[in-house]
Amino acid sequence: MSSETLLTVGFDLDMTLIDSRPGIKAAYQVLSAETGTFIDADEAITRLGPPLEEELAFWFPEAEIPAMADRYREIYPTHAIDPTPAMPGAREAVLAVQALGGRAIVVTAKHEPNARLHLDHLGIKPDALVGWLWAEAKAGALREYGAQVYVGDHVGDVRGARAAGALSVTVPTGPCPEPELREAGADVVLADLTELPAWLAQYARTRTA
Repeated sequence: MSSETLLTVGFDLDMTLIDSRPGIKAAYQVLSAETGTFIDADEAITRLGPPLEEELAFWFPEAEIPAMADRYREIYPTHAIDPTPAMPGAREAVLAVQALGGRAIVVTAKHEPNARLHLDHLGIKPDALVGWLWAEAKAGALREYGAQVYVGDHVGDVRGARAAGALSVTVPTGPCPEPELREAGADVVLADLTELPAWLAQYARTRTA
C-alpha cells in the first residue's frame, strides 16, 4: 500500500492522549519554588496546548523565558511523568488505527524527548512521534506522513489539520469546548477518544468504498 493510500491518523498529545494537568502542575510548582517567582499552576493548566514559552510569558520577563523554558524541561521528567495518566480510550484509539493496517503518529507542541517519556511510561505505541510543532506548524509533519486525519483537543489542532488538508477530528477534553472547536472548523467532534474506534471504522469503510 502506498503512502498516499495508507490510512494515517495523527494525534495531539496533551489533553488528547494524556491528561497532562497533574504533571505540568507539579513541574510549574517546582519551577516556582526554585526561582521564587509566583506561578499560578492551577491557572496555567487551564491553558494547555500552546507552546510552553507562551505560558511562561505570564510569569517571567521576556528576557528570562528561554532559560526558564530550559529549566522547566529539565525538571519535567522527574516530576511530570509519573502523575500523568492516559486519557480514556487513548491506547485503544491508537491501536484501532493500527488494527486497520494504518499508521498512528503523534504530532505535538511538547518537547519531543518528554513526549516520548509519557508515551513509553503509559504503553502508548504510535508509529512515529514529532515534537515542537504547534497549530499550523503541525501541518508540515502531517503532510510528510500523509495523514488524512488529525485528532486533537484544541483550536490550534483544528488549524493544523486544516492547513495540512486533513480531516479535523476533535475531543472537548482540553481547554476548548465543543462550540469553540466547531466554530474553528472541526469536521468531527467526539465526546472523547472512547468514541474514536467506531468512528474510525466507519471512516475506513467510506474511504475504501
